[in-house]
Amino acid sequence: MNRSPLPAAAALAAAAALLLAGCGSSTDSSKGADKITGADQDDTNDTPPPSPSASGAAKRPTITLPSDVNNVFETWKTGDAAKDALLTDVKERVNATDAAIVAGNPDSEALEFYYKGEALADAAEWVQGYVNDGKSITGTVRFYNPDLLMVDKDTAALAYCADESKAFDKDRKSNKAEKNPVSKDSYVAYNTRVQRTAQGIWQTTSLLSDRGSAKCTP
Repeated sequence: MNRSPLPAAAALAAAAALLLAGCGSSTDSSKGADKITGADQDDTNDTPPPSPSASGAAKRPTITLPSDVNNVFETWKTGDAAKDALLTDVKERVNATDAAIVAGNPDSEALEFYYKGEALADAAEWVQGYVNDGKSITGTVRFYNPDLLMVDKDTAALAYCADESKAFDKDRKSNKAEKNPVSKDSYVAYNTRVQRTAQGIWQTTSLLSDRGSAKCTP
């Protein structure tokens, strides 16, 4: 099967509700939303963490993924230092989640660093599910069409798409990947709410996922 998405939170906060429906949809300027245009260059899980000058003085955890687990972030750069720092923290949150699954560690310090509240509880439960099932992950996920709305200087809503057609669960004992044909369920739409801490860390506080969403399916 394709990688299971994180469990959907009950609801996003009002700020996330303001996001336009659909990843990468056109921005209504009357709502004050900031549409990400980005560069054409892809970013992978080798992206360095943001510098203290860009995102506060907090020391971010070092996150390492095995060679068979890759996350590619397409056009996740805006040219605006503050917004790019936010996007980098979200990318590191994604990498932290995968690293916790690979390690089988729902109590990962990196999860606690990049998640907060209900979203943290959901992420830990999701990782524990992989542990209980004796599974890990392998392959490449492509994240694309980020759509960012800055609500204020410390709060934002971010929608994006994920292509999991080349990513799979795998059995921990046999190390065998569970490969299925590509289908609409290989594509996932995400809506998230992120908040900046006093140390400048953008933490995910709410996360919704919709597998098979027409908004992200080619």
